[in-house]
Amino acid sequence: MPPLRTALLQSSGVLGDTAENLKALDEAAARAAQSGAGLLVTSEMFLTGYALDLQDIPGLAEPADGPSAQAIGEIARRHGVAVLYGYPEGADGMVYNAAQLIGPDGAALANYRKTHLFGCFEQDAFTPGDTPVVQADLNGLRIGIMICYDVEFPENVRAHALAGTDLLLVPTAQMHPFQFVAEQLVPVRAFENQMYIAYVNRTGPEGEFEFVGLSCLASPDGVTRTRAGRGEELVFGEADPELLSASRENNPYLRDRRPGLYASLV
Repeated sequence: MPPLRTALLQSSGVLGDTAENLKALDEAAARAAQSGAGLLVTSEMFLTGYALDLQDIPGLAEPADGPSAQAIGEIARRHGVAVLYGYPEGADGMVYNAAQLIGPDGAALANYRKTHLFGCFEQDAFTPGDTPVVQADLNGLRIGIMICYDVEFPENVRAHALAGTDLLLVPTAQMHPFQFVAEQLVPVRAFENQMYIAYVNRTGPEGEFEFVGLSCLASPDGVTRTRAGRGEELVFGEADPELLSASRENNPYLRDRRPGLYASLV
């Protein structure tokens, strides 16, 4: 099985302007496809921007099958590349911080709602999701989805490892002064759970926040396979099933677990 070339779009887009962000996504998908990528991953809340006024969020929220999802399905189909994008999802009178994976044929594969909301802004703006493991199959890999703060909870990522996730996609809005998460924590999570993690950040100032960039693709051997800088950037990395299989064979973490000793902790 060949590696899945993965494009990480480190960008904050235009705050509150869905149409412009869809245009930027279309351009990035074209570049990703031209570079041989089969998957494009964007940042948290890419569709609308993150630092929105609270009163504006319900009006910008869309259902998982809404007009933007249809537009992104067309982008994915036209360029032949799967797309994971972050957006505010409106459903049943509530708004979720969500991320949706669209396949290269334009069909929706999986929709995830952020389970751990960070800080007062998110807790005031969104309802937390209650499904920790959401997965889909793409190019022979089992794809999992989380959003930002979720990956900082080891139980969350371990649940994905036990469910067989090969490549965990984490659109994020990682801000100063927490850049150590991108630099140190994410590669460790990949190693201790024997999976690839694509961690894709926003960048630059936005409202009261300063996003730090540093998007990365970390591999199960603990190596950071690609790393963006601090600015707008499209970077590429390979999720290689052969490296994943060899790493899992050599690393005993998951085999040597003794869950009976610490089941009470969860």
